[in-house]
Amino acid sequence: MLKRLLIALAAGIAAYVVGGILGGWLVSLLSSNTHDRSIEAAMTGAFVIGPLAAVIGFVAAFVLSDRRRGLAASTDDSR
Repeated sequence: MLKRLLIALAAGIAAYVVGGILGGWLVSLLSSNTHDRSIEAAMTGAFVIGPLAAVIGFVAAFVLSDRRRGLAASTDDSR
């Protein structure tokens, strides 16, 4: 259980970083704001897209790490 949590935490942190960078890039690319586009991109990436990506990454890693363990356990039982 602790290993699953640590894997999910690492995935959440990685997803936050990737989501923040991609979110900032997309906002700076698509925003029509001319006065403070860089600030808008940084704030959206850091406080909107990054946290959303972190939650999705954490949940996905937590669920998938259990599924892999379940699949491995079911194949071991069939022997």
